[in-house]
Amino acid sequence: MTTTAVTAGTEAAHRFAASYRRRERAATLLGYAAMVCVLLIVGMPLFWIIITSFKDRPDIYTQPAVYWPHSWHPENYREATTALPFWQFLRNSVIITVIIAAVKFVLGVFSAYGLVFLRFPGKTIVFLLIIAALMVPNQITVISNYALIAQLGWRNTFQGIIVPLCGVAFGTFLMRNHFLSLPVEVIEAARMDGANWWRLLTRVVLPMSGPTMVAFAVVTLVNEWNEYLWPFLMADDSRVAPLPVGLTLLQNTENPSVTNWGPVMAGTLLTMLPILIVFLILQRHMIKGLTSGAVKG
Repeated sequence: MTTTAVTAGTEAAHRFAASYRRRERAATLLGYAAMVCVLLIVGMPLFWIIITSFKDRPDIYTQPAVYWPHSWHPENYREATTALPFWQFLRNSVIITVIIAAVKFVLGVFSAYGLVFLRFPGKTIVFLLIIAALMVPNQITVISNYALIAQLGWRNTFQGIIVPLCGVAFGTFLMRNHFLSLPVEVIEAARMDGANWWRLLTRVVLPMSGPTMVAFAVVTLVNEWNEYLWPFLMADDSRVAPLPVGLTLLQNTENPSVTNWGPVMAGTLLTMLPILIVFLILQRHMIKGLTSGAVKG
């Protein structure tokens, strides 16, 4: 090989390396730019909520906007918990969220188990119906559900809020996909050992499904805790209204045309706090479970 050929090859390698480094730097810069955009989109509203929760009324309505309060006003948190029966709203949210989450969890696990491990005619059609239910927004069924609940006399009751929200299409889809990813050899070995359906579920399937079950539980808890439209239509007073509905009532406690946003933002943060703590504690398991649940479709 001549010196000219070696030199040409070296120059080509250098050009390729330089081009690769430029592409890598461009990709890195693009990634950082995307992260900054996401932080601004998500972080700025959260920052504004936190700062507003400590503002006095004059700082809230000052033009141009005040991004840092002239004087801190933590009394907003006291007003948020005393102007309305905040703790009763909290109790209602806990009751509604826990019951719906428990029902959805049980139904999701059992329905997914049936779709994967049991043989019955029309199983594919049932799964297609579940997928179709995922495609239908909840708002479409509000009118028919409202009419039915009103005829049953369940308005302004816990059962009127809870029962229509117990649909479990997402949980069935998630758990079914995870169950399909379990090792077939383990399932067959358990069946050869004489395990019935209950033993197979509780001793084999569920112990291998911890992260996915955590993900299912967290997603369900977050969704039900933040549910607003249906409880707003069903609840007439604080006896059954959850926290999101309570925040609406807090917004209208004084003059509906001039809301004191300080207590409202304080109440919003207090409403976010319990479910945020749950999410932060379980987020690692949740991400792992969602990833494993999406392996097979």
